[in-house]
Amino acid sequence: MKTFEELNLNEQLLKAIKRLGFKEPTEIQEKSIPHVLEGRDVVGESSTGSGKTLAFGSGIIGNVVPGNGIQALVLTPTRELAEQVKDELIKFSFDKPLSIITIYGGVSMNPQIDALPKADVVVATPGRLLDHIERGNIDLSKVKLMALDEVDRMLDMGFIDDVEKIMRECPDKRQTLFFSATIMPRIKKLIMKYLNDPVEIKAGKQVDPSKLKQVYYDINRNMKFALLVHLLKNEHSDLVMVFCNTRRNTDFVVKSLKANRIRAVAIHGGLSQNKRSNTLTHFNDGKTEVLVCTDVAARGLDINNVSHVYNYDLPSNPEDYVHRIGRTARAGEEGKVINILCDMDHDNFSRILNDYREFNVEKIETPEIERVKIIPNKPRSNSPRRFNSRRRR
Repeated sequence: MKTFEELNLNEQLLKAIKRLGFKEPTEIQEKSIPHVLEGRDVVGESSTGSGKTLAFGSGIIGNVVPGNGIQALVLTPTRELAEQVKDELIKFSFDKPLSIITIYGGVSMNPQIDALPKADVVVATPGRLLDHIERGNIDLSKVKLMALDEVDRMLDMGFIDDVEKIMRECPDKRQTLFFSATIMPRIKKLIMKYLNDPVEIKAGKQVDPSKLKQVYYDINRNMKFALLVHLLKNEHSDLVMVFCNTRRNTDFVVKSLKANRIRAVAIHGGLSQNKRSNTLTHFNDGKTEVLVCTDVAARGLDINNVSHVYNYDLPSNPEDYVHRIGRTARAGEEGKVINILCDMDHDNFSRILNDYREFNVEKIETPEIERVKIIPNKPRSNSPRRFNSRRRR
């Protein structure tokens, strides 16, 4: 393992890293930073929480000149990740007066328009950035470094066409950095089309298998929520994340947990930016014990001190399972993953175990469960009234 000094970082960045208390580089940092500093195009395959921001940030902070227009562009799939990357870059640019701004939807465009003329670095989501480009609000002609973070998530969310349009707006002569948890065929096509002889780097998972315990319960469908309440009340835990597959199920779980006097909040794509930001702040500050979320929170959000991850729904994509469990057992801490299965989850669970045979997931006998309060979601507005009344009967 090399030290940060051995990576040839400049004194300003080394000082910022020391100030932040980082002792040694992560695997992705150690492998990629030398190539980033050389100006090479880089494809980094690494999970959330592995230190990618410093990896591409080393090139941004080392090469961007304050007051000389937008010279670095970072694309992220979500608003939360954009804010997180901006905050990290500001910390790393300590003592260097860079203007680093975020561009994303869900908020007014006017403050972004006002900030763009003075910006040196822009961290953006593809949709809103493309809106600014089409309106002529942003000049990307001086961009010399472009970083794409969580590329696979942008593909999942349908942003890749927008990403291509944005890449074509930037100068051909630039450094391009791709960071992704997985490199899928569509991403490989982008790499071949837009990157110049890239260095390809793979870094291992940040979860320590020796610190992570995975278990599952197999239970009747109508008992899933009661078991979740029982476990949340009886498991000794710090911060807890509960994953659902849909926004609707997320809202149901949160409302019903609150009815059972469990402090819970939801985060999913259907919430406003302010609501999502406030939710994450309350959770990270420990004011809320349980964060119930869709997979948008598993990717890109740096949430620390999570002791337990619950899969209330099992994801259909085994890679999403890996990202979910990667929220715990980090930085040397122990963690536990609890999967609550019913008949609807069996196929997804089988795919996970088939793809990741190294996982040791222990079956636990279902304990005695008390009755709990359940707050059903309101019927969908487009559901026929007659159908809903029959269901109530």
